[in-house]
Amino acid sequence: MSTKSFNYKKYFVIIIVMVTLGTSFLGIMAYLKFLSPVVRNIDINDPYVYIPTGSDFTDVAAILKKKNLIDNLNDFTWLAKQMKYVNHIKPGKYKLHNGMSNKEIIEMLRAGRQVSVMLSINNIRKVDGLALLISSKLEADSNSIVKLFNDSIYLSQHGFNTYNAISVIIPNTYEFYWNTSAEEFFERMLKEYKTFWTANRLKMADGLGLDPKQVTVVASIVEKETRQKDEKPILAGIYLNRLKQGWKLEADPTLVYAANDFSIKRVLNVHKQIKSPYNTYLNFGLPPGPICTPSIESIDAVLNRKKTGYMFFCAREDFSGYHNYAATYSEHMRNARVFQAALNRRGIKK
Repeated sequence: MSTKSFNYKKYFVIIIVMVTLGTSFLGIMAYLKFLSPVVRNIDINDPYVYIPTGSDFTDVAAILKKKNLIDNLNDFTWLAKQMKYVNHIKPGKYKLHNGMSNKEIIEMLRAGRQVSVMLSINNIRKVDGLALLISSKLEADSNSIVKLFNDSIYLSQHGFNTYNAISVIIPNTYEFYWNTSAEEFFERMLKEYKTFWTANRLKMADGLGLDPKQVTVVASIVEKETRQKDEKPILAGIYLNRLKQGWKLEADPTLVYAANDFSIKRVLNVHKQIKSPYNTYLNFGLPPGPICTPSIESIDAVLNRKKTGYMFFCAREDFSGYHNYAATYSEHMRNARVFQAALNRRGIKK
């Protein structure tokens, strides 16, 4: 073998080695930039990234940078462009975990693989409270919720008004995506409402001479009168007896609602003079809307009300949460005096 031929082979081997080393170096650099972990010390109590509706790539990068999830902005941006993410931003709530790389983060965000949010709604008194609850869990802010539930035109298109709109809420735990708007929330609740009011429930309501919204109003009063499941149908029957007889409902919980003071423990005569459409001591018939979002249990208690001859009830003096019932006013007044004496003994003045 000639010296010249040997040198060619030597140079060829050297070139191959250099190319291999170069390729390996580039591979290592690519790994470090795009595939190596960048999420290392995620807060286990808050492992989420929130991408608001309307965000662009600059916003996303800033959000990730603030949570220390980007080691090198230029590398992240280059990869995002290569993966065609920069023009396909999807809002939502995303969960990260330690060990995620730039590539994995971008893949998750680009695919919109957000986590769901569980929202439990029960015993809400007013729209303001509903708005605060929703805005604490979803992207929709409280102002947009309040505005929607006071939009008479929007509500009328769905068969509601500003008084009874909250009756669209059937208390339960629901799964949402974080980037849910006020309109999307209402539409979801409307869907659940229509599912809840089955043909059987509608027939039962009609048998009482009520529509679903009116049933909800009665149920909301029952909800605030007792926590005892077994007596809810009895109280519902008493209120329906009063309606049938053309009496005023004279429901104390409606006075608490009208006063907008939910710390009241003892309803006084002064409360009965409050000028409000919710004051059932002054006004005949049902209030214009529910005084809370009644539980399914309370709604069904109205639909399955117990038929009795009772027209009155008064909380028991043992503070068990149960009530004494009466068919006559004189009997009711005896029960009332016993309970009032019990309140006085406990020093409950208001």
